[in-house]
Amino acid sequence: MSLVSATGATEQTTTVIIGAGLSGLAVATELRQRGVDAIVVDGLGGGATTSPVTAPLQRCDAAASASHEERGEILRHLRNYAASHQLDIRPTTRAFQLTMRSEDSPAPLWEVHTPTGVLLAHTIVLTRCAQSQLRRMLSDFGVTVGQNLVAAMRAIGIYLVGVGDLVTPSPKDVLRQAKTVCQAISNSAAPLQVNAGFSGSAELRA
Repeated sequence: MSLVSATGATEQTTTVIIGAGLSGLAVATELRQRGVDAIVVDGLGGGATTSPVTAPLQRCDAAASASHEERGEILRHLRNYAASHQLDIRPTTRAFQLTMRSEDSPAPLWEVHTPTGVLLAHTIVLTRCAQSQLRRMLSDFGVTVGQNLVAAMRAIGIYLVGVGDLVTPSPKDVLRQAKTVCQAISNSAAPLQVNAGFSGSAELRA
C-alpha cells in the first residue's frame, strides 16, 4: 500500500528485509511461500541523518571461499524464484535508519528510512550487522539486553538471519535460519507486545 508523504513515498508491508543477498532472498522466498508480504532493500547506507546514534554497521554476509559454488547455485535458484513470483526486491534502495514508532497500536510499527521514502512494517529482518552493533542498537531503543540477544531482538519485532554470530554461517545454515525466522513471523497471529515507552531510531550505515 502506497501513501503520499512530504519526503517521498510511504509504503506499508508486513516485513522489511534489509539485505538483498543470499540471506535476504532466502527470507523473502520463505515468506512468500507462507503468504506473508515483504519488501527487500539492499544493504546499508545511502542516506544521511543529522546525528548518528549507532556505529556504522558492518557487512557480515561474506561467504567462505569453500562455499562459493554452493552459494552461487542457491543464489541462482532464489533469484529465479524471486523473478518468477514477482517478489518485491529493490536492489538499488538502501536503508539508512530504523525508527520505532510509539503509537497506540499494540504491535511495534517500524519506519525504515530510505533515500526515496519510508517503509512501514511490523517486523524487520536484518541480514547484515555485527553482534556488538546489535546490542548498541537495542540500547539506543531503550531495550534491556540480557544474555539472549536473539530473544531481545525478537521481542521488538527484529529478526536475524545470517548475522549475530562470530562465524559466518554456511549457505545451508542460512536457509535453515530463514525457515525458522519465517515460521515465527508467519505464526505471529497476535501482535507483538511492546512497552509503550520504547521508542527511538538507529542509523544504518555501511
